[in-house]
Amino acid sequence: MDQPVDKQATMVPPSPLTESEKNAIIGGVLLSMLLAALDQTIVAPAMPTIAHALGHAEYLPWIVTGYLLTATAVAPLYGKISDVHGRRPTVYAAILIFLAGSLVSAMAPNMLVLIIGRAIQGAGGGGLFALAQTVIGDLVPPRERARYAAWIAGTWAVASIAGPLLGGGFAEHLHWSLIFWINLPLGFLAMAIINRPLKKLPITAKHHRIDGLGALLLVVATALLLLALNWGGSAYPWLSSEILGLLACSAIFWGAFALRLLKAAEPLISLEVLGNPIVLTGTLSMFLLQAANIGLAVYLPVYLQSVVGLSVGESGIAMLGLMLGTVAGATFSGRTMPRFVHYKRIAMTGVTFAIACLGVLSLVAGHASLLVVEILTTCIGLGSGTTFPVAAVSVQNAVDQRHLGVATGVLTFLRSLGSALGVAMLGAVALGYGLPLASEGARTTSAAANAAAFVMIFLVAAATLVLALITLGLMPEKPLRGHAETAPVLAE
Repeated sequence: MDQPVDKQATMVPPSPLTESEKNAIIGGVLLSMLLAALDQTIVAPAMPTIAHALGHAEYLPWIVTGYLLTATAVAPLYGKISDVHGRRPTVYAAILIFLAGSLVSAMAPNMLVLIIGRAIQGAGGGGLFALAQTVIGDLVPPRERARYAAWIAGTWAVASIAGPLLGGGFAEHLHWSLIFWINLPLGFLAMAIINRPLKKLPITAKHHRIDGLGALLLVVATALLLLALNWGGSAYPWLSSEILGLLACSAIFWGAFALRLLKAAEPLISLEVLGNPIVLTGTLSMFLLQAANIGLAVYLPVYLQSVVGLSVGESGIAMLGLMLGTVAGATFSGRTMPRFVHYKRIAMTGVTFAIACLGVLSLVAGHASLLVVEILTTCIGLGSGTTFPVAAVSVQNAVDQRHLGVATGVLTFLRSLGSALGVAMLGAVALGYGLPLASEGARTTSAAANAAAFVMIFLVAAATLVLALITLGLMPEKPLRGHAETAPVLAE
C-alpha cells in the first residue's frame, strides 16, 4: 500500500523553478521571518501602555517570555516536520499559527489572554525562523547561499530598529493592539507571494514519521531551562530553590530526551546529523556568538544612558552602529565566502577583530566619547557579523537534502537558546555589580560606578567570543557544493 506513495515522492518535479519564482519564494519567507522577528522587539515600548489598559502589570514580563519560550522550543520540530511533509504545508502552518496568535493578542480583553496569544505567536514564529533558512537552502546551492545570509542578518537588523519605533508609535499615537493587527495583512501577503512557486519544491522524506514523545521531551526541557534563565537573578535569586529546581527538572528532561534519541527507531533529530562534527561545532559557535551579541545588544543601551549620558531615544539611535555593522559584516562574508577554499578563516578573522574591539571598549568604558563608542561598536558588529553566513552555510553544506530541515532547525534552536543565555549571563554580571538597569536608577548612580560594571560586562562578552573563536577553529571545512552537486535526494 505504501509503494505508490514512495514512488510519488521520488518523482522529479515537472518544471523547475525560474529565477523570478525563486526570488518570490525568498522574498515571501523573509517577509514572514521579518514578522516573527518584529514581534520580539515591537512589544517592549508598548508595555507600559498595555499594562495601563489591561492591568496586572506584574505579569508584563510574560508578554516577552511567553513568546520566547515557545519560539525557541519548537524550532527543531519544524525542521523535522518540513523534511517529512514538505516545506509548503509546514510554512503555511507556521504562518497561520503565528497569525492566530496575533489575532488572539490583538483582541485580548485581559493580560492572561494576551500572554496566551503571545505563546501561540511564538509557536508559529519559531518555525518561521528555521523555515526561512531551510527554504533558501532548498533553492540555492551552498556555494551561492552565503550571500543570502546577509539578507537574513538584514532582516534581523530591520526588526531590531523598526520594532521599537513601530511599537512606541502605535502605543503613543494610535492603539497598542495595532502591534498585532499589522501582522494579518503582511502575513497573508507573504502566503500569497509564495503559494504557487512553493508547490514546486519536492518532499524529500514523505514516508518518514515524527517522534511525538521526543518532541514533547524537547519542548518541556527547553521551556524549563528558559524559565530558569529568565527568572534567575530577577524574580528569584540564582541559588534559590525555585531556580535550582527548574534547572534540575530541565536536566532530567534533557537526559530523557538524549535517551530517546538513542532508543527511538526514528529520532526527532537524526544521530547522523548530531554526530556530524561540522554541525556540532558550527551550531555551538553560533550559540556562543549569539550569547555575546544579544547580551551586548541588550545592555549596550543601558551603558549609553548611564555612562555616556544619552537619553532613551538617543541610545536607540546610537545602537544603529552595532546593527548596521553586523549586516555589513554578514554581507562581506557572504559575498567573499565562495571565493575562499578555507572560508572559515573569514569568520575567525572577524571574531578576532570583534574580541580586540571589545577589549578596547572595556579599557575606555569609563571615559569614552560617543564617537569612540560608535566606532568600536560598529567594528564589533562588523567582526561578529562575518560568522553568520559561515556557520549557517557550513552546517547546511555538511548534510544531504533530506536532513536539511533538521540541521537548520538545530542551528536556529541553539541560536535562540544562546540569546537567552547571553542576556541571563550578562544580567547576572550586572546585578552582581549592583548596576541599576532601569534608566531612572541609572541617572541617580555615578557614571564611574556604572562604568566598573560595564568593564566586566564587556570582558565577559569578549571571553564568550573567545570560546566561539576556539569552536570555529575546531570546525572542519568541507568544499561548498555548487549547482551540479545539489540535486535533491528525494528518497532514501
